[in-house]
Amino acid sequence: MGLLATTTLRGQGLGNSPYSALGLGEVLPSANVANLGMGGIGVSYASPFYLNSQNPALLARRTRFTIFEIGLLGQQKTISQIRANDQQTQRDFGGNLSYLALAFPLSQRWNTSISLRPYSFVDYQSRQYGKVPGTIYETVLNYTGRGAINKAAISNGVRVTKNIYAGVEAAFLFGNISSSSDSQVLINSTSDITVSRVNRVGYADAFFTFGGAWRPTLGKDYTLNVGATYSPQSRISGNETDVYQQVLGGRPISSSDTLRNNTVGSAVLPQQFQIGVTLEKNNQLAIGIEAGVQNWSLYRTISNQPGNLRDALHTAIGFEYTPKPNSTRYRDLITYRAGFQYNTLPYQVEGTQLTDINGSLGLSIPVGAFFVNHVNFAIIGGQRGALVGTQIRERYFRFALGLSLNDWWFRKSVID
Repeated sequence: MGLLATTTLRGQGLGNSPYSALGLGEVLPSANVANLGMGGIGVSYASPFYLNSQNPALLARRTRFTIFEIGLLGQQKTISQIRANDQQTQRDFGGNLSYLALAFPLSQRWNTSISLRPYSFVDYQSRQYGKVPGTIYETVLNYTGRGAINKAAISNGVRVTKNIYAGVEAAFLFGNISSSSDSQVLINSTSDITVSRVNRVGYADAFFTFGGAWRPTLGKDYTLNVGATYSPQSRISGNETDVYQQVLGGRPISSSDTLRNNTVGSAVLPQQFQIGVTLEKNNQLAIGIEAGVQNWSLYRTISNQPGNLRDALHTAIGFEYTPKPNSTRYRDLITYRAGFQYNTLPYQVEGTQLTDINGSLGLSIPVGAFFVNHVNFAIIGGQRGALVGTQIRERYFRFALGLSLNDWWFRKSVID
């Protein structure tokens, strides 16, 4: 895979991601901005001032407030690879809407949310050079992919007892992914032979996530938060079109060979399990650790082919601190966050499974009347892959901006 030393700007996805060619693309984080700032902690922790999108059970921590949240996510990335003992580098930037979400109470024990967010994106372009065996002619292989899968979800969380919570999320995935590959034999500018393949897959189906949480108190000031989520293996239905064509000197010399035309199939979305523990002190301090695994080795394409992926492991620690949450002074209500992640990715290169290591910082600034609304910021810096063999090293800097708006649900006006 060759890389050019260029700088590009992209308006969709998060910029060029060579590994998004695998599986369903690069899966985006499900955490909202406030959680991103503390290492993505959210399976076991939910503040009453922000919307939790990672564990549906913890929606029930919210009571009388309706909340609307919007998030934006951008990324600056430097991609490097060693080719012929020379380091090739590409720099680019991408940004996108991260999520829209609305949550509201249906009773004192029951809360509901609806949300829309990208689930994964595909954005890559690469080139390889070679030779036709036994000849003097060179070959060029071009690979390009674009597309995204979106996720619309409705979640419900219920407080079963004083300290036990349960919830379920019903999500609908939909979107299209297109990929093309051109195999070109370089003879001269007028007689180059190219074989082109275009593949397009559209997805549309539902899957579920179940959540639970336990929040026992530890003395007067502390609460232990234990949470877990489970998404069972699902089949995501879709249709696939696969077309080949031969071109000479820029002109088609054969009719299109359609191998598949809207052929119906289903891809296997593997199961995922996450668990976490967070210690909380009176909405002032929270320290948590979480881990999760998703069995991407069980992934199958829409044509029931192995995806050549490995099981992925996610670990994170996070910290959140508000100086004086009951104060009326503005500076006492600013929330500070920090976190760290170590992830084993589902991608492998030459038998080596890649890792992603990153750290994050976050900040929430109260705005509006009574300081119940917040502007949220998060920055994440990290690296995945290494400059070893044919691995591609990605060093990235992500920044997230979010807005949390709280208000009463069906509040009646009072006239004196």
